Amino acid sequence: MAVVVVGGSGRSAGKTALVCGLIAALPEYAWTAVKISSHAHDKREPVWEEREPGKGTDTARYLAWGARRALLMTAADEDLALRTRELEGMLGPGAHVIYESNRIAEQVRADVCLAVLADTETAPKASFRGVVERADAMVARGDVDSVLEGAKPVFHLAAMERVSAEMQIWLRERLECVQG
Repeated sequence: MAVVVVGGSGRSAGKTALVCGLIAALPEYAWTAVKISSHAHDKREPVWEEREPGKGTDTARYLAWGARRALLMTAADEDLALRTRELEGMLGPGAHVIYESNRIAEQVRADVCLAVLADTETAPKASFRGVVERADAMVARGDVDSVLEGAKPVFHLAAMERVSAEMQIWLRERLECVQG
């Protein structure tokens, strides 16, 4: 079971686009993609499964890019651990999961954690700090000049949906070490 977490410094950083790019770049994993939100989305259940691919919602985009399943999980901070355990039970053993969330980084053991950096003019969300601490690599749009310096790899992508060959190789190596 491969687990990837994609967190971001703020709204419109490119988290959903990167998740879509990862799904397309690594189709052999037959990903289940999970968006985690703290606010209700007019869904009755705390975990809701998208059925129709498209462009209207993040979960529909996941399916359009090739995810096997796409889920929306709604959980307040105090309910996140419980909801995460419930979700893991629903997914069953062997499911390869990509989470889009900052908060989930503290709840699951990710095989790969990616921190998506928006432009540097916007102050990062407070929840981004946990993602950065756990990140295996940083990802930024090609036009983002400065990134957090450190020993972690930094991947500059022209478009978040288009994962570079270099990043694909890096991801496969990390995920194969976990699987093998």
